[in-house]
Amino acid sequence: MATGTAPRGPRSRRKLAATIGFHTTASLVSVLWLLPIALILVISVRSFDDIAANGLGSLPHSFTLDGFRQAWTGGGQRQALINSMAVTVPAVLASLALASVAAFALSRYPVPFRRTILLIMLGGNLLPPQVLLIPVSKLTELLGVYDTRTALIAVQVGFGVGFYVFVLHGFMRAIPAEIQQAAVIDGAGPTQIFWHVVLPLTRPALAALSALSFTWIFNDLLWAITVLRTDAKMPVTASLIGLQGQYVSMWNVIAAGSVIAAAPTIAVFLRFQRHFIAGLNLGAVK
Repeated sequence: MATGTAPRGPRSRRKLAATIGFHTTASLVSVLWLLPIALILVISVRSFDDIAANGLGSLPHSFTLDGFRQAWTGGGQRQALINSMAVTVPAVLASLALASVAAFALSRYPVPFRRTILLIMLGGNLLPPQVLLIPVSKLTELLGVYDTRTALIAVQVGFGVGFYVFVLHGFMRAIPAEIQQAAVIDGAGPTQIFWHVVLPLTRPALAALSALSFTWIFNDLLWAITVLRTDAKMPVTASLIGLQGQYVSMWNVIAAGSVIAAAPTIAVFLRFQRHFIAGLNLGAVK
């Protein structure tokens, strides 16, 4: 009877080498991706004198939160952050509410030209936004909502809801029809089926889309500078441009403002991380 471990064949060695190569490459890519973020964090807690004397890429010789104080108060990041939240939260809620209702109707009922409607919604998201800047700006002026948060919210909802409908349609359509038939037998109407049956089963997709839409809308700059003009109404992404012009070479203040601008999206992603990954996996399986 043979004892010991059988020698590894060429296939096992190739598999081991491929695994080591994959993890090495992934580690290097992760380090390269995290390096700028770490640099911004380090710069944000350094003093201006330290950066001026030793340079941006040097090791820190000081630690201070004065850059955050200047960005928060003097740089207008506080009001800009309020403006961003005042646009992002209503836009996310309105987009997902409209998308979930539309996806429910298109996935669970024989709506005429259903496929055409979905293709039109998806095709609208394939258009480069640059070609629509002037029409959207003129339309908001004609409607009398130019330079208002309402205009920015409407633009974000209009350009995002098509993609959300397309994603939610796939999730809702995969729900077994027997569940809906059982609810109908129990006397449930379309509203009850949507609210108590379909919507809870779509929670992973809604959580994933919530994180994505929050990130997209909160980080948007193009539409903000298209439909807004007043500096006091600008979101945090646009205020970073003004912050750079205001403080010019005070890189610690600019870096602190960037950290403040990124904090809400990071917090939302961490909060919905489990649902986000579950939603992606569920979508991949289906």
